[in-house]
Amino acid sequence: MQKQIPTEIATKTAWHALSSAEVISQLGTDLKSGLSATESQARLKSYGPNELLSTEETRWYTVLLRQFWDVIIGILMLAALMSAATGELIDAAAILIIVVLNGLLGFVQEWKAEQALKALQQMLAPQCTVVRDGRELKIQAAQIVPGDLVMLRVGNRVPADLRLTTAVNLKVDESALTGESDSVSKGMEPVDESTPLAEKSSMVWMGTAVTNGHASGIVVATGEATEFGRVALLTQAIGPETTPLQRRTTVLGKKLGLIAIVVSALIAVGGWVAGKPRLEMFLTGVSLAVAVVPEGLPAVITITLALGVRAMAKKQALLRRLTAAEALGAASVVCTDKTGTLTKNEMTVQQIWLPSGHIDVTGTGYDPAGHFEVDGERLDYQSRPDLLAFLETGLRCNHSTLQQTDDGWQQSGEPTEAALVVAAYKAWMPSVENGEDSTEFSFNSTRKRMTVVERKSEGALAHVKGAPEVILGRCQRILKDNDEQPLTEDDRQRIEHAYAEMANEGLRVLAIARRTLPLDFEVEEDAVEQDLTLLGLAGIIDPPRPEVSAAIETAALAGIHVIMITGDAAPTALAIAKQIGLSAEQALTGSELKQLDDATLLERLMQKIVIARATPEQKLRIVTLLQGNGHVVAMTGDGVNDAPALKKAEIGIAMGLRGTDVAKGAADMVLTDDNFSSIINAVEEGRRQYDNIQKFVLYLLSSNTGEVLAIFCNILLGGPLILLPVQILWMNLITDGVTAVALGLEPIEEGNMHRPPRDSNQPLLDRRGIVMIGLLGSYLTAVTLWLMYDYWGSDDPHDKAIAQTMAFCGLIIAEKINVFNFRTLRTSLFRLNFFSNPWILIACTGMIGLQVAAVYIPFLQTALHTMPLGLQDWGLIVALSLPVLVIGETYKWFLRRGDCEVAHD
Repeated sequence: MQKQIPTEIATKTAWHALSSAEVISQLGTDLKSGLSATESQARLKSYGPNELLSTEETRWYTVLLRQFWDVIIGILMLAALMSAATGELIDAAAILIIVVLNGLLGFVQEWKAEQALKALQQMLAPQCTVVRDGRELKIQAAQIVPGDLVMLRVGNRVPADLRLTTAVNLKVDESALTGESDSVSKGMEPVDESTPLAEKSSMVWMGTAVTNGHASGIVVATGEATEFGRVALLTQAIGPETTPLQRRTTVLGKKLGLIAIVVSALIAVGGWVAGKPRLEMFLTGVSLAVAVVPEGLPAVITITLALGVRAMAKKQALLRRLTAAEALGAASVVCTDKTGTLTKNEMTVQQIWLPSGHIDVTGTGYDPAGHFEVDGERLDYQSRPDLLAFLETGLRCNHSTLQQTDDGWQQSGEPTEAALVVAAYKAWMPSVENGEDSTEFSFNSTRKRMTVVERKSEGALAHVKGAPEVILGRCQRILKDNDEQPLTEDDRQRIEHAYAEMANEGLRVLAIARRTLPLDFEVEEDAVEQDLTLLGLAGIIDPPRPEVSAAIETAALAGIHVIMITGDAAPTALAIAKQIGLSAEQALTGSELKQLDDATLLERLMQKIVIARATPEQKLRIVTLLQGNGHVVAMTGDGVNDAPALKKAEIGIAMGLRGTDVAKGAADMVLTDDNFSSIINAVEEGRRQYDNIQKFVLYLLSSNTGEVLAIFCNILLGGPLILLPVQILWMNLITDGVTAVALGLEPIEEGNMHRPPRDSNQPLLDRRGIVMIGLLGSYLTAVTLWLMYDYWGSDDPHDKAIAQTMAFCGLIIAEKINVFNFRTLRTSLFRLNFFSNPWILIACTGMIGLQVAAVYIPFLQTALHTMPLGLQDWGLIVALSLPVLVIGETYKWFLRRGDCEVAHD
């Protein structure tokens, strides 16, 4: 009878350090019969199913209600209630319409976002092969338990964490979990207890994939107890991060709300104490509250960001959150993965060292386009029998295949072996398939070499490849210009020197050798792999993306600090950093990082550094430390191991082509082309969007300031309501709102990517912005009062109605002209191409036309309390409004002059 094991054993034991016999003993299983059906059911009840526990699913109505949890929205709702209570139903309806529109836009965008945990669950293998009661069975992966004996073959996804009990030529792609670009060789031998995750060769992990060989293993952890599950819990534990824009608009909303309440209350109470009618002062208070708050701001921001989503999509960036673009525009640090992000994730033979000399290989990836060069001159490979012999052996000692599809060249098998196939194809060698007349001695982590013996009529030929230190020790000869010669000590030193140089450049180095055997030779492993003839060395690399160097340079000009964080080894990371122009003078490994306190680590992160062999927790720690130091962090990645940091960062960027569902689910943005340069293009777009948001916030607030001051000053002068609540809403929601959206489409300003990222604590309204609002708002007030009292000449109700209409129209026309002040915040308007943003011209023309309609169309006259105006009236309005441009240009001239003096000092 199989023994019952405590639940905690499967989660706390260092299985990688135990022998197979110890694992079998502790888990109470058997290598021949596996678990019994009865025992497996008992353990399933004890451990639970092999799946990730879901958090409570967010309901659609929760997402919808969340859109209305905002300070400005709350003030608008209160204003709507106050308007309805006083019988101003049109005012109330207008407010409610804009609130609902804003909420629906946000809801649609957020509801499209998939939950990261759902993606994690989808990555679980749906079925697996286990041995139970001595028979192989295919069962649902959710049903396996610790102690199960699982069989693995090429193409299988590992269903749980397994301690290997047998392994034949086993290689596993762990890039999704560790970030390691190469498939990792696995074996049965235990490793030291302190071995890092990426080097625990006796273990295979849930969510990884078998790329070569076959194996069996005992399940030691399932569900959330697995390494995969641990990352899932880490991701799940991180709450949603607010973006800088969200934080700033929240602060702005609170300030405006407080101002609205205080000013409205003071004016209403003060007027009532002074003897004015209560109802009139109540309406005045409502008018002021509505005037202080830019009702159109939430909708304008939402619409502008939604339009930005389309602009980002054209730059190969799909946004999962509206505010993601703005956050990316504020990024001061980009933490980027290497494999598949900075590199192509396509192993390529870049260099070949032959005893007769060094050869460079052009071309990248699995496309056979390319040729051979010596000292920059194209080489005729047919004239080099030593090169052809090298390529032939690399092609024969191989299991990978290459084929052309509609999507380009695709490989199957080991990426490193595929690189050798591509190199052979560049010499137009035909594909080969090892048949029954060949014998193979496969690669494993102990042998570190592979041999294929090809039988021919005249004899046999052994093709060998493997680690240089292993192959060189078995070579007695060397091929020089198609002539086999004894391997001398001088030759060995040359080979070792070439090997070291390639390794220092970040290349993975394979030695290629062969041996000619007589027909009667007994083909045995130890006998064949002796007395070899060395053909040369292959330097293989996962090449950088060609466009990355320019993107890195642009990032530097924009003041963005780029940190490479990779699961690869330190020499490889440094070599890639050098090739792409990333200034990195040192590599900090995960084990070294673990020893540093937070202050020291933060100091190191801001130096010229790359991070190698990083774990998910360490990536998360790096992002958290940078955020704590005031940085806005963008994190890129494509693997499961990147998900926690992607979710924690202000802007998580997943790769669309090679990214796992987990990474995409945790990210805020997905790159459809996996192109690092698209990130920098997206940063540029994000900066444009933020600049434009700041422009229309200042524009809307300058308009609202004009309205508030006009109402306030008119009260001090003892006059009636100069602007009715419905007129204020007409301005704020209709005419100003549409114009502000057009302002949000302003093209990017020159030099946008030559300035440092804005301070993450910088408010939307800085001192310069407040002064600009005050100056322009005051002039709008002056225009409004001038027009009001210039026509307020008698007690005739008609004259008074005309005066109020003049004030109403004058303020709107002045605001439409004022919008041109905000097309730039520094540069003179007259240096811009007047037609570079046609939407501004269309919006201003349309809104002025709408205001004209409000004056002459009867039902609008009734709703807005207007009267028809004469041509002379409109002429006076335009004449008084135009000087607002002079004020804006004068102020920007002083700003430029001050900036020049600061730069000169």
